[in-house]
Amino acid sequence: MFVYAAPAEVEEKSPEMPAGSNPQPVEEQMAAAPAEEVVSEDENGGAGGAEKESKMLQEEEDEESDPASRNARFNFCPDGWFTHNYRCYIFVNSPMNWYSAKDHCNSLGAHLASVSSPREYSFLQQMTKTSSQSIAWLGGFYLQGRWLWINNEGFYYTNWYSQSSSVSYPCMFLRTTYGWGNSQCTSAQRFICSKSPFSC
Repeated sequence: MFVYAAPAEVEEKSPEMPAGSNPQPVEEQMAAAPAEEVVSEDENGGAGGAEKESKMLQEEEDEESDPASRNARFNFCPDGWFTHNYRCYIFVNSPMNWYSAKDHCNSLGAHLASVSSPREYSFLQQMTKTSSQSIAWLGGFYLQGRWLWINNEGFYYTNWYSQSSSVSYPCMFLRTTYGWGNSQCTSAQRFICSKSPFSC
């Protein structure tokens, strides 16, 4: 496969022409000039570099055409927050009961974190481990016979390691080594807040 490059732009000042030459306008010079082949050679003198260059260009084009990745460049998390799957997360290393943790997240324009996939749960586990902790509050709570997320997302993904009586222990926490568990909401734990990124 060949990759073609457009001819370089011509500067405005005209070069000195040798005596007896017939200068052509720039447009005619560009039309008459053959397109240049850009082929980079690999270490063995082959054209393998051209394939790599072409592949890189294709990946850039794919990235440009993907609306999610184009929009992600314009979404920003505040300082100290981490980005994962188009959300912002922060681990709060101050132990609070579940209700105070919920209020603290709300004061940051966020919610206690919800979990919608194994990948997201692994990310939250890693955040908690990085903070040298093994447990953190999540935004799951038990109300009127069912588990809900504080941010009103659907409770479709579950990852219970152990589940105590939901009526007596209606607040959910993450474990770094296993799935989540539930506890009394008055226990003091560290917690994770989550929110949408800023947009410009």
